[in-house]
Amino acid sequence: MTISVLLADDQHLVRAGFRSLLRRDRDIAVAGEASTGDEAVRAARQLRPDVILMDIRMPGMDGITATKLILTELPETRIVILTTFETDEYVFAALAAGASGFLTKEIGPDRLREAVRVVAGGDALLSPSVTRRVVGQFAHRPVPAAAAGGDRLAVLTDREREVVRLVASGLSNDEIARELVISPLTAKTHITRAIAKLGVRDRVQLVIIAFEDGLVSS
Repeated sequence: MTISVLLADDQHLVRAGFRSLLRRDRDIAVAGEASTGDEAVRAARQLRPDVILMDIRMPGMDGITATKLILTELPETRIVILTTFETDEYVFAALAAGASGFLTKEIGPDRLREAVRVVAGGDALLSPSVTRRVVGQFAHRPVPAAAAGGDRLAVLTDREREVVRLVASGLSNDEIARELVISPLTAKTHITRAIAKLGVRDRVQLVIIAFEDGLVSS
């Protein structure tokens, strides 16, 4: 299958660079481009791309607002936020909007193409520094949000809870496999089942629930 991608960035050279990199692989096709958030929303409605590479700072509507609007209408679309800014404000705004990835524009060509494939496959992808920010933010919350609302993780098996705990600790599938002495495929299967049972979008939301329900703490 070919992964269709929409490029949304206000800089023509950035879009041209991404387009050139992505077109080198036969399984990825650039379906369209947008230079503003409004254009991104209109293009998403028309093209219905599998993945959108979305800049945050654009004229008029910003990328965060565009992300919210697009995912409200097209929940199956996966959006990766690409920006030169990596402040907490943008990280958490992007995740709250439903983004499946958050990467800085310093990302290498191979990593960019990998990111497109990962999110198109239904997974989430964050740069290591962004993951640390997410973990740090929740680790400093004084009281888990679930203290007054019950344990959402009760639907998971003991092994699934352990896998979710390791995901929230920032481990990759391979690292989880080594930690639990299982195969990477088995680790991924546990993650997939946990996502389905909890009714969340991806592993980013698994991390949030793990911290909110007290499975992981500082």
